[in-house]
Amino acid sequence: MTTCTVQVLRGALYDQCGAPLGEDGRCAAGHGADTDLAGVRERHRQAPEMNLTAGVWPVTRKFFSVDDHIVEPADVWSSRVPARYREAAPHVVEENGREIWVFEDRRTLTMGLNAVAGKPRDQWTMEPARFSDMIPGCYDPAARARDMVSDGITASVCFPTLPRFGGVLFNEFTDKDLADVCVRAWNDFLFDEWCAAAPDVFVPMPICQIWDPVAAAAEIRRNVARGARALCFPEDTSFLGLPSFYSDHWDPVWQAVTEADIPVCMHIGSSGNSAYQPPDAPFSVTIALAFVAAAQSSISLMMSPVPRKFPTIKFVISEGGIGWVPAALERADRQVDRHRYWSGDDDLLPSEVCRRNFWFCMIEEPWGLNATRYEIGVDHILWESDYPHADTTFPNTQISTKAVFDGIPDDEIDQMTYRNAEGLFRFECKDPADVRLGATV
Repeated sequence: MTTCTVQVLRGALYDQCGAPLGEDGRCAAGHGADTDLAGVRERHRQAPEMNLTAGVWPVTRKFFSVDDHIVEPADVWSSRVPARYREAAPHVVEENGREIWVFEDRRTLTMGLNAVAGKPRDQWTMEPARFSDMIPGCYDPAARARDMVSDGITASVCFPTLPRFGGVLFNEFTDKDLADVCVRAWNDFLFDEWCAAAPDVFVPMPICQIWDPVAAAAEIRRNVARGARALCFPEDTSFLGLPSFYSDHWDPVWQAVTEADIPVCMHIGSSGNSAYQPPDAPFSVTIALAFVAAAQSSISLMMSPVPRKFPTIKFVISEGGIGWVPAALERADRQVDRHRYWSGDDDLLPSEVCRRNFWFCMIEEPWGLNATRYEIGVDHILWESDYPHADTTFPNTQISTKAVFDGIPDDEIDQMTYRNAEGLFRFECKDPADVRLGATV
């Protein structure tokens, strides 16, 4: 018997209607056998709930996402830290129907916008989320890998959530021995559980002890020895009350990453810095202005001693976008040229440092791509999915990128969507059919 193939919303996901078709070619819900399914999907994509079925769009391109996020499972620390630290280390408790992270003398909730993949847009909220509110791909690495590959994403760099995007939470711990144990436990989880679940997909990127550059350098080397391909680090340490990048305080970290030839991934907001907004402005203003912090930290870092002392260092500015870059560089170059005779700047222009040491990431920026890619350099632009955050392209990556990259030559699309990242992270972006899902020995 012929059944209806129209896509309908079931809870938070779309699926085929599946109802039997009557003699008139219509099902009980009124869908017709001759319904234009492509048109239905397009309407769903434009609607508030979007099309949320993984694998609906045919996979015609593969992608390397340099910015996704792990929502840590409840036992990341409780199952790994020594017994004497377990009460103080992050663990989940249930209170009044909510799951709460507890550590030292603090309590925090998981913000809903950090895990909206698989939810209709009109159900998004800042309200805290339970694990049961999320689709499994938020916190289960095997489910995440399946989601990624079904959408054509076969390589993924993942940032932490509870430790914050730069791993800075543990800098705030009173007990720095506990903080050290927690950093090491997160990294062990990353390698032994998350990346091990799909080694063809997940690119290992550890965090480090940002309160102690010597310990951080040792942790970087410990993880490089087992395959780390990048370092997760805050974009502005001075905002955290730590020495700035204009000091030599961080030289042990820069030395460790340059000798290993791994990039330093700096996510917007990782230091807590953001552009000022009126206190009564909606949260969407905060998100809309997030690129301001990326511009601020990037230009400052370009003009710092770091890329001069470590000329081979590589910085990836995650989720900062690309449209702002040429304008910011133009102004920075002009100001250096005008003021360097008294300000202490040298002859190396910010734009020259940028072209040598910086890579920028974008999600859906068709104007930015068309207007700025040659100014930035096609070889210095990377693509990101941002799963499972509100900006994620999942599960519509194939149709989203088709629109975003429309009119751009195929060789340039390949560079920006996976080849640049393959070279930078030294990690192959495999064809979906070649990806092994599941741990391998």
